[in-house]
Amino acid sequence: MTGADTATNTLKTGAPLSPHSSSKPTSPSQALTPSPSEPTPSSPNDNQPTSPHTTPTNSHPTPQASTPTPHQAPRSKRSHRAVQKILRNDEIGFFNPKTWEFWRALIVSFCLFSIVGHWLEIPYCSFMDHFFGIVDDNYAVWFDPWYHPYWVYGFGAVAMTLLLEPFKERIIIKRKTLWGALLETFVLMVFISMVLELVIGLIVNQPDPLTGEYPYWDNSQLPFNILGQAWLVNDIVIGLMAMIYLWLFYPLICLGFAQLRPKVANVVFALMLVIFAICCGLSYGELITSGILGS
Repeated sequence: MTGADTATNTLKTGAPLSPHSSSKPTSPSQALTPSPSEPTPSSPNDNQPTSPHTTPTNSHPTPQASTPTPHQAPRSKRSHRAVQKILRNDEIGFFNPKTWEFWRALIVSFCLFSIVGHWLEIPYCSFMDHFFGIVDDNYAVWFDPWYHPYWVYGFGAVAMTLLLEPFKERIIIKRKTLWGALLETFVLMVFISMVLELVIGLIVNQPDPLTGEYPYWDNSQLPFNILGQAWLVNDIVIGLMAMIYLWLFYPLICLGFAQLRPKVANVVFALMLVIFAICCGLSYGELITSGILGS
């Protein structure tokens, strides 16, 4: 049989061209299934050389930066919350009238701010006189010795500790942030100052029916006055001073004594009382000698 006859017979029967293959036709399913003895054809890319810029398929994956889970806040937020927690703890827990430490801090606040209040009165009067011209030139604050106690500030510190410190601590616990607690406390201080000034003025500071003069203070000509008695500018300043005391000075007094051993703290307390008594004695002795109190 010639080569041409073989090719013709192959086209007719559908048998493979190899002389060793069977003459029986192969079904489509068998044609698609590779023989067990024959190797599986490889992909054209299997024998391709790896490019230096191509990552091999069997290389280890590059570790990715860990991202915070929904239950894990970023580090900056966690640090901020930690600071918030520390500051919260430094501002609460000081109102405990059943302990000696509370009353010791309260007495120290009274003595200390009877003197410090005098110092605060000087910049306050300078500010009011400069912008509003309402402070007399012969006002006592310009002439009193620096160690002269101004009792109104000492009693004010006691009143704020007993009445406002509990509200401040409740506000801190209720608010999510210290800024919110600060703002709410400030608004509360200003409002209480305004109400007290207005009520006290309406009771004891009524103008004279004949002359129209006020016996103690006259806010009727000032801007932002309330019924001629309360003055919003003055109430804002008083609110700021109350904030400084409640948020800074009183906690520092309590924390300062807490750092000392009980016996040492009591000795420091006794020394402060002695120093305060000396200041009062010198101040009033000087006022009596000069004839200011005797006249």
